Amino acid sequence: MPDLLLIAAAVVLVIVALGLMRVLWGPADVDRMMAAQLLGTGGMAVLLLVGAAEGISATVDVALTMGLLAAFASIAFVKKGAAGAAADEGNPSEPPA
Repeated sequence: MPDLLLIAAAVVLVIVALGLMRVLWGPADVDRMMAAQLLGTGGMAVLLLVGAAEGISATVDVALTMGLLAAFASIAFVKKGAAGAAADEGNPSEPPA
């Protein structure tokens, strides 16, 4: 059973690596944010799978912390986008729609 969990962790790690390429070469900020969310979720999955395979219970705490940080990153991204949209509304140099 531990071998199966480690194989699953390796597959998830490959998918996360592909997501990292998307973060580096994403065409838009939204694509990069979604890839960053994939990195957070995939990292949690890898930690939990390896922790279950090796019997290390501390990885659960690390995975939960990683998930919390990914959630905060999403909130910061949305707040930054909302602040930018509010600033664009007050820009007189652009013609009204």
